[in-house]
Amino acid sequence: MAGTLSDNSDPLWHALPVEQLQEHFALDPLRGLDADAQRRAWARHGPNTLPEPAPKPLWRIFVRQFKSPLIYILFIAALLAVALGHHGDAGVILAVVLANALIGSFQEGRAERSMAALRKLATLRVRVLRDGAERVLEARELVPGDVMLLGAGDAVAADARLIDAAQLQAAEAALTGESVPVSKSVLPVPEATGLADRHCMLYSGTYITAGRARAVVVATGVHTEVGRIAGLTERAEEPKTPLELRLEQFGRALVAAALGLFALVLLLGLWRELPLSEVLMVAISQMVSMVPEGLPVAMTIALAVGMQRMAERGAIIRRLSAVETLGSTTVICSDKTGTLTRNEMTAVALWLPGGRELAVGGIGYAPEGRLSEGGKPLESVDENTRTLCLAAALCNDAQLLPPEDERVGWSVLGDPTEGALLVLARKAGLPLDTLRMTAPRESELPFDSDTKLMATRHRMDDAPRRVWIKGAPEAVLSLCAADGHAALQAARDAAETMATRALRVLAFATVDADELDPSAGFEALAGRARLLGLVGQIDPPREEVKLSVAECRAAGIRPIMVTGDHKLTGLAIARELGIARDEARAVDGHELERMGEGELRDALPHIAVFARVQPAQKLRIVEALQARGEVVAMTGDGVNDAPALARADAGVAMGVTGTEVAKNAAKIVISDDNFATIVGAVEEGRVVYGNLKKVILYLFATSMAALLVLLTALLAGYPLPLAAVQILWINIITEGTVTVNLVMEAPDGDEMRRHPIRRDDPLLGRDLLARVALMTPTIAAVTFGWFAWRLSLGLPEMLVRTETFTVLAMCCWFNVLNCQSATASALGPRLLRNRWLAIGLSLSIALQAAVLYVPAMNALFHTVPLPLESLLPLLALASLVLWVEEVRKLWVRRARGSAA
Repeated sequence: MAGTLSDNSDPLWHALPVEQLQEHFALDPLRGLDADAQRRAWARHGPNTLPEPAPKPLWRIFVRQFKSPLIYILFIAALLAVALGHHGDAGVILAVVLANALIGSFQEGRAERSMAALRKLATLRVRVLRDGAERVLEARELVPGDVMLLGAGDAVAADARLIDAAQLQAAEAALTGESVPVSKSVLPVPEATGLADRHCMLYSGTYITAGRARAVVVATGVHTEVGRIAGLTERAEEPKTPLELRLEQFGRALVAAALGLFALVLLLGLWRELPLSEVLMVAISQMVSMVPEGLPVAMTIALAVGMQRMAERGAIIRRLSAVETLGSTTVICSDKTGTLTRNEMTAVALWLPGGRELAVGGIGYAPEGRLSEGGKPLESVDENTRTLCLAAALCNDAQLLPPEDERVGWSVLGDPTEGALLVLARKAGLPLDTLRMTAPRESELPFDSDTKLMATRHRMDDAPRRVWIKGAPEAVLSLCAADGHAALQAARDAAETMATRALRVLAFATVDADELDPSAGFEALAGRARLLGLVGQIDPPREEVKLSVAECRAAGIRPIMVTGDHKLTGLAIARELGIARDEARAVDGHELERMGEGELRDALPHIAVFARVQPAQKLRIVEALQARGEVVAMTGDGVNDAPALARADAGVAMGVTGTEVAKNAAKIVISDDNFATIVGAVEEGRVVYGNLKKVILYLFATSMAALLVLLTALLAGYPLPLAAVQILWINIITEGTVTVNLVMEAPDGDEMRRHPIRRDDPLLGRDLLARVALMTPTIAAVTFGWFAWRLSLGLPEMLVRTETFTVLAMCCWFNVLNCQSATASALGPRLLRNRWLAIGLSLSIALQAAVLYVPAMNALFHTVPLPLESLLPLLALASLVLWVEEVRKLWVRRARGSAA
């Protein structure tokens, strides 16, 4: 007996005959497992999952918060403070370091939980036979003994032994390194056969590229070949995103500037003959204040919040980089069926040889409606029409499912195009329930995206054997040479006429043949087929897509349709949706093939529709657009879309109709296959990036203001206006309580009226620097002005410093309101609309009150309690930064209004 069935070792499944495999699992291959067998297998083997990486212990996350040059600087500052006798200052520095670590740990844990929740949204689903019925399950529910049903595009979710296969090929590069798909069969191979040559086995982590199969699951989870490999290796971390790299570069520049600032402040202090210990502490605190240590945490939260918001709108982000890339998108290459349209195909027109044209009533999958000719319903279906509908029903892999209850109508299991053909057959009076029993399928040539053909052979009552052919009109007509040139030309003209009405056209033919040789392929049928007719289907556009296309146009994004339909069909739908304008053109795969690279790039601005394109051509389209400097989002759902999805800047896979291969290749999965969802995700990407820029503006403006106050005092001969611990408090606590909350800002509302974000957009561009140039001097003038005036009155220096410290904190509160929008007023309905920001401001105010009125805090921060009545003038003075910015915003709004 080949192989072994000992419970103490894994059987050599590839060496077992199919019969012995079925005996081992006590399996009926046409029924699958029953409920009792499934429960026993689950109890023994558990879920079909690989072990999740062990959660990072809290102490390790906490320790990692200290791995930063900034934190090292703070520790040095604390040691210097102790050496200089400033024990209170050292305590405050260590306290803020600890607070920063706690906040970072909390936010990192929150981001990890957000990512884990989003990963659960995209789960692999598989088709299996259980209790004689086909079911769709999550892959984790698979157990050894399950019978998987697989077709082109399906990912293999567990190791399995084939028991039935038709023209099956699998891509196993991820497991074996084999670069081309491998043909599979049910025949066992010798025990010593290597993994790459076990042609009767399918392995988890691979996927089907062609054909269909039934396979018995033999290993799940850690017992699969992929599971064994996973046990020996650790998952590599995702590379840093362009935004993270830009932030690192920005941070390095700031650290260099901060070191220069440290030296400058130290030299100025020594020149002024100020106490070395005091100058040293202030120099260190100013250096620290210049480096926005809250920015990395804010970035992580901004991306996590953006991912959550996108998930709520139906877009599941699989890679963080996609969040920022979406905001830069300039071109969206979208599939038509199901994305721009409803994906509820309905056969509405028939064409028969001889020029007869029939209309089909009813829409959707409910088999309600009649066939009519010349506006009159047919009393009975003639033989030619019946034969055409019979071909549509038999050369078909879909299933038409009746309603399960009143809330769920008729549905289709399988391709919507094939489902519509079954509905047509029901309307023509064909008995679908018994048809596949009376005319059983004996062999087939599965649908091939390269040839655009499918053929099945059946045993018929009126003929020993008959082959039915279905496919694109030009492909089917090429097999029908015997019909005569005039008849074929009439069919081509009819197909083109139907396409201009935005119909998707399929042609059907038949061959009386005893054999259908898979090895010979469709070439063996050439010249022998007899044309049966054409079927025109329509997939109505989604109502919301037209508005989304208009949004794209306003946002500087150009939509392009990439479809497998006839170019006239695609162009008609594109014009209806606004994708194609008067001067736009459609290009099909043959025309694209003849174009050189330069010619294609020159033509791209005028092409709105690519039709009948091959997988390699989709990849070429993406690369040509990128060569023109475009940032490309590409949608796809099939195996053949995977290269283009991976190459695109933002690959978008369909969550409903998409294959697992497409989802794995994409950075984004949209749960409803809707173009409007993609546009919504682009908007959210712009919101995320815009909120990060608000954080950078706030941190930079306030840090520069504190620096300007200090330098002005040193150069003008005044004493130091702020103690070192007060500067640290402003930098860590006053700013820190609102920084992260600022990334929670809701959309401004004009994101989709702005131009796409440039790839090289600097974090501190001209627009932000212009606002900093207004905010920073205002804050500095208010703070230093109050300090100088109060000193001139001869008031105690401790009191004046406390007031100056409080004015600067209040300026920060008003300035964060300024940063909520570049143009909209912070007052009115917008005031504190961000509840997280309101909470952060409330916390900051409470902590500042503690510094002023708690005796222990007075000692630590060198403050004195201020009379409550003195706070109102300070608040009014600090509000000047808000009013100055309000005047600027008003001027900008009026300038834009007059320009419009």
